[in-house]
Amino acid sequence: MGTHDEDDVARRRFDVADTAPLLLDTRGVVTSWTRDAERLLGYRAVEAVGMDMSDLLAHGDARRVPDILERCRREGGWAGLLSARRGDGRPVPVMARITSAHEPGGLARWLVMLNEMGDAPGWNMSRSVLEQMVGGAPIGIAIVDTDLRYVWSNAALARFGGGPPERRLGLRMADVQPGLDSEAIEAQMRRVLESGEPVVGYEHLGHVRAAPHRETAHMLSFTRLDDDHGRPMGVYYTVVDITDRHRARQRLALLDRAGRRIGSSLDIARTAQELADVAVPGFADVVTVDLPERVLRGAEPMPGPTADETRAPVRLIRAGHRTAGGSEAGGAGDRDGSGDPHQEQDRDRNRDGDAGRVPDRSGERDWGGDWGGEGERGGPPAVVYRGDSPPVRCLVTGRPWRADRLDGAVEEWLPSLPAGSERPSALIVPVRARGTTLGVTVFLRDGRREPFDEDDLALAEDLVSRAAVCVDNARRYTRERDAALVLQRNLLPRRLPEQDAVEVSACYRPADELTGLGGDWYDLIPLSGARVALVVGEVPGFGIDAAAAMGRVRTAVRTLAALDLRPEEILAHLDDQVARMDHEEDVTAGVRPRAEGAQAAGSACVYVVYDPVDGRCVMAAAGHPAPAVVGPDGDVTFVELPQGPPLGAGGPPFESTEVILPEGSTLALHTDGLLARGEQWTADSDRERLRRALEQSAGALDLRCRTVIDALVPARPHDDVALLMARTRRLSADRVADWVLPAEPAAVAEARKTASRRLAEWGLPELSFTTELVVSELVTNAIRYATGPIRLRLIRERTLICEVFDGGATAPHLRHPRATDEGGRGLLLVSQVSRRWGTRFLPEGKVIWAEQSLTDPGG
Repeated sequence: MGTHDEDDVARRRFDVADTAPLLLDTRGVVTSWTRDAERLLGYRAVEAVGMDMSDLLAHGDARRVPDILERCRREGGWAGLLSARRGDGRPVPVMARITSAHEPGGLARWLVMLNEMGDAPGWNMSRSVLEQMVGGAPIGIAIVDTDLRYVWSNAALARFGGGPPERRLGLRMADVQPGLDSEAIEAQMRRVLESGEPVVGYEHLGHVRAAPHRETAHMLSFTRLDDDHGRPMGVYYTVVDITDRHRARQRLALLDRAGRRIGSSLDIARTAQELADVAVPGFADVVTVDLPERVLRGAEPMPGPTADETRAPVRLIRAGHRTAGGSEAGGAGDRDGSGDPHQEQDRDRNRDGDAGRVPDRSGERDWGGDWGGEGERGGPPAVVYRGDSPPVRCLVTGRPWRADRLDGAVEEWLPSLPAGSERPSALIVPVRARGTTLGVTVFLRDGRREPFDEDDLALAEDLVSRAAVCVDNARRYTRERDAALVLQRNLLPRRLPEQDAVEVSACYRPADELTGLGGDWYDLIPLSGARVALVVGEVPGFGIDAAAAMGRVRTAVRTLAALDLRPEEILAHLDDQVARMDHEEDVTAGVRPRAEGAQAAGSACVYVVYDPVDGRCVMAAAGHPAPAVVGPDGDVTFVELPQGPPLGAGGPPFESTEVILPEGSTLALHTDGLLARGEQWTADSDRERLRRALEQSAGALDLRCRTVIDALVPARPHDDVALLMARTRRLSADRVADWVLPAEPAAVAEARKTASRRLAEWGLPELSFTTELVVSELVTNAIRYATGPIRLRLIRERTLICEVFDGGATAPHLRHPRATDEGGRGLLLVSQVSRRWGTRFLPEGKVIWAEQSLTDPGG
C-alpha cells in the first residue's frame, strides 16, 4: 500500500469500543497486554508479553517496525495501516495509533491502539468506551474540539488540577484552571490545529490550587484529530508531571553557575559576594555571607567559643549580601561606596540594628578583631548576632539550621527583606572548609514562595561547600600574599637614595604574579667622594624562595660596598660569600629539605661605580649582561665588559672595564629576563632588540624605563625582569677644589688657609672651623705615616667632602688614647666632627675622606 493510501486510511474514524490497547517498551517489545488485544489477535497475555512487535505483524509490515519506532522517537508518535497476524496465522488489517506513555521517573513506553479495519461503524465518543481504553492510564489525557472546549478527559488528568472529567465537559482550560497560563497552552493547541504537525515535549511551569506556593512543571504533547475527509475534529493531548525532573535540572543549573562564577578571583569578599549573587533570585530572595574579620585578613579563624562565651554577642563582617531585585550591600560590588538608595538603606540598617545588632558592646566576643570602622568608610559592614541566635549556633556547632515562616519582628537576627515580603523561610549553612568553620551563610525565601525543604538544604550545603573551598583558598592566598608583600618591602628598596651623581629610575616585573616576588633585584648605593654604585642582579628560581635568597645576596653586596673596593674585588668577595651560603644550605639540607629555588649559587650580578667629578665609570660582571649606554645624542652602544663566571660557581678571576661617560649619558642595567630568548636567539639579536627599544623611548626617565619594559616584556613574563636606568650628571668645576701639597709640616697651615678661603667663596664660613680641623688632622696624618705626593680635595655636593690622597698602602686606625697620652687623637677628633669618614684604596695609594653636613655644622 502506498504512503498516500496509508495516510488516507489513518484519517478514517475508528470505533473506540473495538480498540485493542497494548504497551511497548522503546525496543518494540510488548510489556502489557489487554483482553481486547487478546480478542483481536488471539494471543493470551502469557504468550504476548515479551514478544517483539514485528512478531505480531505479517512479514511485509514486520520489516517496517524499526522505521516506525524511529519515527515515534523523532515525532512523538505514529498512525497508519498495518497487517497484523493472529495467533492462528490469519492476517488482520488494523489501523494503529502509537503515542508516548512516558512517566516521570519511570521507563519510557509507547501506547499502541489497534483497531480492526473490518466493519468499524464509526467513532463512538461515549465516556464509558473512552474510560475502558485509557481510564487507567497513569498520564493525563484529554480531547478538545476545534473551539478548544473539553469533549473528553480521563480521571488521571484531575491530578493536574481542574476537577473530575464531568466538570470539564464543554469548558475551556481557563474556565477550569483560572490560575494557569492557559493562553500559552491554548496557543500550542491552535498551532497544532492549523498546521497538523504534532507538538511533543512542550514544558509548562505554573502553580496548582492545591499548592499555590509550589511551582510545578508539566510536559504536554499535542496531536490533531481529523475526520474521514481530513478536516480537523479537535486536539488530543497528554500531560505528564515532570516537577521533580525540572527541579533537578534547576539544581544542576545552579551548581553549574556556581562552579563557573564562584571563585573567579582570589579576593575573599568578592568570592563571598559571588556566592550571594549566584543564589539570588533563583534559589533565595535574600542571601548574606558573614565572616570573621580574621578570615577576611587571611588569618586562621579562631577556635569556636565555649558554652559560656556563646552567651555574649558575636561580631562578624558582612562580606556578601544580595537581595532579590539587585540590591547588594557590603560585598565586593559595594567596594566603591556607590550604589542605589536601597543599597545605602541596607548598609544603614546593618549598622543601626539589623541582624540583632546590640548597641552595648560590653562583653561582646569579637571573632575577627576590630575592622576599624570599615563599614562607615564604604567597606563591608559589621553585624552583631546575639549569642543565642541561630547563626551563632551554626557557627559554633558547624551544623546547618532550617525553619519555616519566621516572624521578623521576633527573630531580630533576620536580614532585611524586600518591601511587601511575607514571613520567610530560612536556611543557615556554616561556611566550612578543611574541617574549619569560616563563617555562616543565611538564605531567606519570601513567604509567598514554597518554603525550603530537605532537598533545598542539601543543595544549599553543596553550594556553600563549593564556595567555602574558594573562600579558604582566597584566605590562604591573602595570607601568603601579605607575607610576600612584607618580604618585598624589606628586600627591594622602597625609594632610591637622593644624590647628585645620577638621575635614576627602576622597573621590576616578577614572573610570579601571585606573590609579586622574584629573584631579581636592583640597588643604588652612595659611596664616598660623591660617587655611587649601581647594582643589578638575579638569583636562580622564582617566587618567595628565590626572593629570600636574593635578599641574602643583596645584603652581602651592600655590606661589601661599604668597603669601597673596586668592582672586581667586590665581586670576588661576593663570590666567596655566595659559595659559603651554598655550603651552609647543603649542611642544613640534612636537617630540613632545601627549598626549591632558594640557593644563591649561580647568581648573576653587575656592579658599576660612577664618579660625577670626572665622569669615570668602572664596572665588572659575574655571569650578567653588560650594560647599554645611551649617549646624549641618543646613540646606543654596549660596553665591552669581560664576563666573569656566575657567583659561587668558581672559575677565572673577575675583570673590570673603565669608561668615561659624557654628562647626560644613560646607563641601562638589566637582568636577562628583559630579553626573553626565542628559538632564533643570538646575543646580537638581543642587543638589537634592546637598541631599538632604547632608541625609541624618550621623555622623562621614569617614562623611558616603563616604555622599554613594555616594549620587550610580555604582561606575564616567563622570567623575572629588573631594569635600572641612570642618567649621568657631572659636578661643575666650581664645586670641586683640588690642591697638591708638599710632604712637609709647613704645608699643614697652608692647607688650612686654602680650605678656609674656598669655604668662604662657597658661602660656607660656618664650616671653616671644623673643616680646618679635619684638613689639619688628615694632612698631618698623611705627612707623618705615608709616602709620595699628597693631594687635598674638597667637594661641595649634598655634603661637604674632604679627601686627602697619599701613596701609602696601610689604612689608619681609630684609637682611644688615655688622658696622659700626647698624641693619637687626630682621627678621633675627625670622627667626632664629621658625619662619617673612611678610607678607600687606589692603585697608586689610598684616600682618607670625611663628610660634613651642610645644614648641621656640628656633624
